[in-house]
Amino acid sequence: MRQGNNISKDVLLKLTPCMHRVIIPLYIPEETEYYKDSFDVFSMCLESLHKTSYTTLKISVVSNGCSAGINSKLLELQQQGLIDELIIEREAIGKINSLLKVLRTVEEPFITITDGDVLFLNGWEDKVFEVFEAFPKAGMVSPVPVFRTHFRLTSNIWVRYLFNKRLYFREVKNQNALTKFANSIGWSRLDEKWKETILTLQGKQDVTAVVGCSHFVGTYKRDIFKYLPKVNSNYKLGGNSEFLYTDKPVIDAGGYRLATYDNYAYHMGNTIESWMLETYNALDIIEHKMPLKNNNDFLLKDNLIMKLARFLFEKLLYFKPFKRYLLKKKGLTTKQIENFIS
Repeated sequence: MRQGNNISKDVLLKLTPCMHRVIIPLYIPEETEYYKDSFDVFSMCLESLHKTSYTTLKISVVSNGCSAGINSKLLELQQQGLIDELIIEREAIGKINSLLKVLRTVEEPFITITDGDVLFLNGWEDKVFEVFEAFPKAGMVSPVPVFRTHFRLTSNIWVRYLFNKRLYFREVKNQNALTKFANSIGWSRLDEKWKETILTLQGKQDVTAVVGCSHFVGTYKRDIFKYLPKVNSNYKLGGNSEFLYTDKPVIDAGGYRLATYDNYAYHMGNTIESWMLETYNALDIIEHKMPLKNNNDFLLKDNLIMKLARFLFEKLLYFKPFKRYLLKKKGLTTKQIENFIS
């Protein structure tokens, strides 16, 4: 029988103030072959977050069917204070469903979703929030610009800035980082035509952002996730899952998908290389964390007129003469246009 009073009853929550949460879904079923370096890669990812973040962020890790040995290591990391929330699923429920475990209840206004093989660099958080401040309609900002994202879920940007010189192709800020990204996804090299120029958008206080982004790492406004599908994903990985759950909600909310102009993180892949260790060891540790400044730009809206304009624009993109016109209007030469069209 129950005896005495529960001292927690009717006590109001007093949580540590936090404006930014990072969510890392993790799948390491074994520590051999493909996954032999995976936990070391993840550890570098986690430590780099702690070293380089300048705000008091909280980190959630979802173990998606990881081995018992990996789960034991994760528990140790949580006890060390490196993980704020640890969710362990014995069965592999898939990357997106792992994210949903946190996303459906998260309270922080900004949420970074990252794969466990991302090495964060000094300045990443500062530059990401700089883009959010410069572009009030930004819904997702990645610290890693990647090539050829200018037509990928960016029609709302094109429609808004079609006749505005703020939208223009500029030289790539960090060609070496683009090459490293290509290497991380299995490309042996990156041709000059892929890293010569990139579509950018100029915002407040002359902040430059890259148009479009990849979804392996990105920071979102929480309001975006009001547009999540009501049901869980059917895929462990891939399919249309990341489009439906992390890409499309940004557009449905009327948000822009952007990236920082310079590179502030690296995609490591599943193998540690010497340059990664050198970069990691050279990181400056931010000792004094600051609270993230609150503002009223969190909520995003879309409207019927913009939805119709986006629909028509996307249909017109199927016509190569129209696409050539757009690329020329935004600064590409005839030779560059052929490279972008082919």
